[in-house]
Amino acid sequence: MQYLLRPKRSNQFVVNKRRVFTALAIWLCIGLFASCVRRPNIQGKGTVFMQGVWNEDSVAFSSRLKTFTQHGFKFTCDSFYVDLTTHSKVNFYEDSCFNNGLWKEYAKGVYAVKNDTLSLSGTFTHANYKQKLSGCYRIGRYERIFLIKKADSSVIILESTTDQREIRLNLKQKIICVQKSL
Repeated sequence: MQYLLRPKRSNQFVVNKRRVFTALAIWLCIGLFASCVRRPNIQGKGTVFMQGVWNEDSVAFSSRLKTFTQHGFKFTCDSFYVDLTTHSKVNFYEDSCFNNGLWKEYAKGVYAVKNDTLSLSGTFTHANYKQKLSGCYRIGRYERIFLIKKADSSVIILESTTDQREIRLNLKQKIICVQKSL
């Protein structure tokens, strides 16, 4: 009969277990509340040297390319707006969208510069920068990453990580960031 009886736990073991559990619960609660920081309800400042209107005036070797895109960027605070003007000798779309090989697309979103990398995260839009849900050309997310090859007060040279093409942007207008509430 002795093997069927379990030994009783001591009260000290139960008390120590409760103390450990309580201390762990308190530590987790303090950690959770201390790590949560409410962000201000205002847009970010962005990167100072990027602030402005930048245009790609020409594309290298464009006469030899079947398709190329010229970029026009506006960086204001942590936001970007881009106009993409595509020239194409090949029809990738319906005839009604091809527009004799010249069309414009638009996107907007937020950007971040970290070391030598520019990350753009946004959506394709209509010309008024309202969200585009259907129509000709691309819709949905606009995600691009560029290497910043050169950046000074009047020229930024970017290299696309997807096709290694260089984009030479010339400053057309300087913008000073005035943060807006979200």
